[in-house]
Amino acid sequence: MWEEINNSLYKRFEFEDFANAFAFMTKVALLAESSNHHPKWMNEWDKVDIWLSTHDQGYTVTERDRQLAAAIDKIA
Repeated sequence: MWEEINNSLYKRFEFEDFANAFAFMTKVALLAESSNHHPKWMNEWDKVDIWLSTHDQGYTVTERDRQLAAAIDKIA
């Protein structure tokens, strides 16, 4: 479940190991690039933390963020 925290959508994803976390990040990177909407994220071994906000709307949560979050959930 995505949480709205500090004007961002946030979610932590946990995987079996680093390779699976990195594979997920690669898929998200391609998705983000194709939609021209890029996340803030952090990876530590088997965990990937993602924050979504729309920069050109003053770093607030918009429909673009909700759509990207839903797309990310489909590949997780």
